[in-house]
Amino acid sequence: MAVRNITILGSTGSVGISTLDVVARHPDRYQVIALTANKSIGKMLEQCRIFRPLYAVMLDPDSAENLRTEINKNGIETEVLCGVKSLEKVASLPEVDVVMAAIVGAAGIRPTFSAALAGKYVLLANKETLVMAGHIFMNVVKENHATLLPIDSEHNAIFQSLPRGFTGNHSKDGVRRILLTASGGPFRETSLADMKRVTPEQACNHPNWVMGQKISVDSATMMNKGLELIEAHWLFDAAPEQIQVVIHPQSIIHSMVEYIDGSVLAQLGNPDMRTPIAHALAYPDRIESGVEPLDIFKVAQLDFESPDFSKFPCLRLAYKALALGGSAPAILNAANEVAVEAFLKSQIPFTAIPKMIEQVMEVIKPKDIFTLEDILIVDNLAREAAYERINSEGIDF
Repeated sequence: MAVRNITILGSTGSVGISTLDVVARHPDRYQVIALTANKSIGKMLEQCRIFRPLYAVMLDPDSAENLRTEINKNGIETEVLCGVKSLEKVASLPEVDVVMAAIVGAAGIRPTFSAALAGKYVLLANKETLVMAGHIFMNVVKENHATLLPIDSEHNAIFQSLPRGFTGNHSKDGVRRILLTASGGPFRETSLADMKRVTPEQACNHPNWVMGQKISVDSATMMNKGLELIEAHWLFDAAPEQIQVVIHPQSIIHSMVEYIDGSVLAQLGNPDMRTPIAHALAYPDRIESGVEPLDIFKVAQLDFESPDFSKFPCLRLAYKALALGGSAPAILNAANEVAVEAFLKSQIPFTAIPKMIEQVMEVIKPKDIFTLEDILIVDNLAREAAYERINSEGIDF
């Protein structure tokens, strides 16, 4: 069996750490070529010590310099690079076979595009690439004969529940709709009045999953599911009305596909990102992931609910952005990133997040997009509009 060389974009985040956990279990299958991070020097140094990559990239220049000092001090033969161009470089190296795209936020778009342009086997955990530049990215994947496999547990579950070799022809394969599951987050049973007093610590305390701060807040507002809705549209060529969001508090069923004959196929498992990571890394084979086997007798009960759009308006805004098309999803995403950042800094209340997003979507009108540069310009405009609202005195949040 040939060893596959891998670059992990965002190796110090939760998905990156889980990926390295799976990789470490199969040294005969995978060799780490490059690891990347933003500012997490301590974690990156430890990962370099264990996996000995050829390259370590820090987005932040000061962090890169500090890491370089520590790498040399510890006698590790890893070359330290910095900046976006270096991220793009390690995502497209000739010797790299697999790229795990796990950088959170818009910062992950350029290196993910680079991997697709180089025809790599791309494991996509970065939501923003598809949310902001869906049709452009999918065209790049197709034109450069890259392979794209989803890492989000929900999209990976849909992928596993669709026919092998599914090409997006729903009628040919008898697919009626996609059932995209959501836990409902930590505030599923919290009243609207109480949600106004939610703290960042409470929002980051997810009942089922261990995730980073940004995605935890997105889960709490259900924007995470809104972004996944847009992703599912591009990944599986599904119209908005073919994607039904289903609240499933136990997070055991990770998503389902309903067929025209009445069958519903689902993928089940414990809520652990190592399952979809292992699936995508080895596809079409299966490998050990380190995840505990699912005990269905312990689970005993599976519940399902319809989403409450009045309580979680971020989900409504995502459906709206998808329906508007063009640059609307990019505007939604940029405004959300700024709003979540402001909430985590206690600059705005939790319930102001969807209000701010909606205001930005009203101010920045959507338009057609044709290039990645078009997307990045819109992203910048939306962020500026969002920051203006945070800095404005007397704004009604």
